[in-house]
Amino acid sequence: MPEAASTAAVIAPHAPAVPRQGEVLTAEALLFLAELHRRFTPRRDELLAARAARRQEIAATGKLDFLPETAHVREGEWQVAPAPAALSDRRVEITGPTDRKMAVNALNSGAKVWLADFEDASSPTWENVVGGVISMGDAFRRRIDFTDDRGKSYTLRPDEELAVAVMRPRGWHLDDSHVTVDGAPVPGGLVDFGLYFFHNAALLAEQRRGPYFYLPKLESHLEARLWNDVFVFAQQYVGIPHGTVRATVLIETITAAFEMEEILHELRDHAAGLNAGRWDYLFSLIKNFRDAGPEFVLPDRNAVTMTAPFMRAYTELLVRTCHKRGAHAIGGMAAFIPSRDEEANAVAFAKVRADKDREAADGFDGSWVAHPGLVPVARESFDAVLGERPHQKDRLRADVAVGAADLLAVDSLSAKPSYEGLRNAVAVGVRYLQAWLHGRGAVAVFGLMEDVATAEISRSQIWQWVNAGVQLEGAPAGREQVTAELVRTLAAEELAALAAELGAEAVESAGWRQAHDVLLRVALDEEYVDFLTLVAYALLP
Repeated sequence: MPEAASTAAVIAPHAPAVPRQGEVLTAEALLFLAELHRRFTPRRDELLAARAARRQEIAATGKLDFLPETAHVREGEWQVAPAPAALSDRRVEITGPTDRKMAVNALNSGAKVWLADFEDASSPTWENVVGGVISMGDAFRRRIDFTDDRGKSYTLRPDEELAVAVMRPRGWHLDDSHVTVDGAPVPGGLVDFGLYFFHNAALLAEQRRGPYFYLPKLESHLEARLWNDVFVFAQQYVGIPHGTVRATVLIETITAAFEMEEILHELRDHAAGLNAGRWDYLFSLIKNFRDAGPEFVLPDRNAVTMTAPFMRAYTELLVRTCHKRGAHAIGGMAAFIPSRDEEANAVAFAKVRADKDREAADGFDGSWVAHPGLVPVARESFDAVLGERPHQKDRLRADVAVGAADLLAVDSLSAKPSYEGLRNAVAVGVRYLQAWLHGRGAVAVFGLMEDVATAEISRSQIWQWVNAGVQLEGAPAGREQVTAELVRTLAAEELAALAAELGAEAVESAGWRQAHDVLLRVALDEEYVDFLTLVAYALLP
């Protein structure tokens, strides 16, 4: 282990006490966080500034293209490192936060992989951050269980039946106010990664089950290079071999979609694959092209499916890129939550099955679900294509040819923004933010498991529609045009409906008005804030 920093990271006085925190916030772990911060945060800061500069360039030109300076990477002959045995078969992955109940249920779900989420499905309270590290450490050491409200106990299945944990830290943009080095807050991603890695990396390497990561919200290959440098240093620091870490990158920003090959190339010793999502990708597209003209105005979010021409271009390019370079291509989320209504389940399962059938037929090697009840549905779709094979990387998809115009063809959609779509964006935004501000990041809203990405696209669409003066289809008389006043009216109506349902006192005491206020701020302020969590984080308990 290299010589440690002279001073360790400091836990801020306002950080609440968390049960068993002494097991995680050890002197040695805090020294490791200090090393990570001093070595890598300055470059993180430069890359965030580069994001802002690139956004200004997009705003000025309304254009985005593949990078000419990295053409040699796209044209070169190279492959990522072969997948370790534990990540060879990824046909079904389940996502969710890292509380003890979710940890047991996800590991036991029958999925091949559990995306253990410290990011969009987790509200970053200090209790969730520290508690999540404790939960995962207990799981890896087989000392985790839980008992539900009915008194039923849950324990882990045999090791060979458990999903492989792939941990997702927070993105580069969000600092953690609870940890400082030299008086400055440490990036949340380094806090999540550092505490998890320091306490579990050697054990996971010994078990040949990690440490593995999902990397969120990257906007360029230079941000992937920074993570790669973190991996190189961290492996050396704890004494595990170079290349033990593997990372799957979520291609969930429009700028990253133009740098898929470069991202894999930067991580090639540590790359495990790429993932194609939907809500964050659309959120990024709106964020970057929000003032680029009417051709970039998206319809209702639920009307933009993965079969939309520009979304299909994105997913097919991802599969082709991954298989060309020997990496896994992982598909998007099935967010439906099974209920006691068998008729509704049948309809929803049919839609999930059709979506997973499409992904498997297109060449994806696996896909995401949000609930254990969907694992068999997704598995059937991939079993039908893969059989006993762990993946289908031999499908190189040489037939795919995607250009910049294909990725940006938002105006190819026939659907238009609707009044009901605006109402839904307001209702979902308020309901999700109320839960997030109370420490819950994975939230059931209208029968779907939602996370921060849902709130991001909801508030971004509201902002875009207001600023574009969109005319709504199906609107009552006098409500045809999206204005700030109309949004405020709909938000007030949502609060009134909640008061009628829950009681006026509950609306005030349970933070519904606070959630309402946060949504209106990030949806209606003249200056568009890059991430709503930058505003909402300051309000967490």
